[in-house]
Amino acid sequence: MKKVVLLLLISQTMVTHRVLAQGATESKVEKGERHEFVIANFKTESGVVLPQAHVVYGTYGKLNAAKDNAVLLPSHYMANFHGYEWLIGADKALDSSKLFLVATELFGNGNSSSPSNTPEPFHGPRFPVTTIRDNVEAVHHLLTEELKITHLRAIVGFSMGAQQGFQWAVSYPAFADRIVATSGTAKTYGHGIVRLESEITALTTDPVFANGDYKEQPKKGIEAFAIVWTAWLFSQEWWRKEMWREGAKPGTTFESFVNELKMNFIPGADANNLILQMRTWEKHDVGTTPAFGGDVEKALASIKVSFLYMPSDTDLYFPVSDAKYEASFMKTVTLMPIPSLWGHPAGAAADPADAKFLNENIGRFLAVRN
Repeated sequence: MKKVVLLLLISQTMVTHRVLAQGATESKVEKGERHEFVIANFKTESGVVLPQAHVVYGTYGKLNAAKDNAVLLPSHYMANFHGYEWLIGADKALDSSKLFLVATELFGNGNSSSPSNTPEPFHGPRFPVTTIRDNVEAVHHLLTEELKITHLRAIVGFSMGAQQGFQWAVSYPAFADRIVATSGTAKTYGHGIVRLESEITALTTDPVFANGDYKEQPKKGIEAFAIVWTAWLFSQEWWRKEMWREGAKPGTTFESFVNELKMNFIPGADANNLILQMRTWEKHDVGTTPAFGGDVEKALASIKVSFLYMPSDTDLYFPVSDAKYEASFMKTVTLMPIPSLWGHPAGAAADPADAKFLNENIGRFLAVRN
């Protein structure tokens, strides 16, 4: 496990492999238990009603009798519930021998309800665009109805998981004692939307895409999407210092490294799923929560929960300047940028130093009881 193809880091669904590559053993990685919750007649914000909305989730540890030891870990782009295992363990921020951890999977990841696994009339490109609020509402049903949890010890989210953390803070201001958001903001601003649109455009220009009704995956389009995505993933200094060499196989060249990312960025991903989650990302804005009239500053000022905001110093997806802007309206925030050159993945422990910084500071923050 000392070396690993760096591809495993690049895909946000597999970022934890980077930590394993630096010397952790498989035996120390917590393994969650998979579950699936089904909501009948789930109405999305778009007005479309899904006859069945499936939410896949994983659990770690046991819910205590008082039901007051639960922590929610909402997933990030195309991730499954294993995406937070860098944070779970007796020597990490989340000790599953004491806490009950619920790791949920976003709509569109191919496991929870997605374009690829939903029958007609909502299959493929006809699947409704689901918002971050839709995902939060579905998980609220899961927690309160399936697990009978009415209050959380904490919510910890990376990237689109951070987006969900912000939405929980605005939609359900007293549901959690504490919230941690890493590498993610309360709103997707114009520059982020343009980036996502460039990736969608790269994918959909493949003639095989056929407006989403493809007979086979649009391989060339997905490769084009992947290379555009990769250009934004790490910091410019990361590339200048050739930090891609860390953990790479012997003989790896810049050309072979980039080609591997292009060809195998998120193995097995469905094109419509990739697009759906990008649309979810684009639409994120806590200001459009009912009662706030599109005012993100007002929504941020409404947050009451203790909030640890951890942008990456070098994130090109969610620039630290956006985080500083948002934090200026939050009354209960601790803003703590992650000092890393790893760009966006720093918020998911891309590097051992990032893992140490996150685990120590998140653990310290969560140890304080309200």
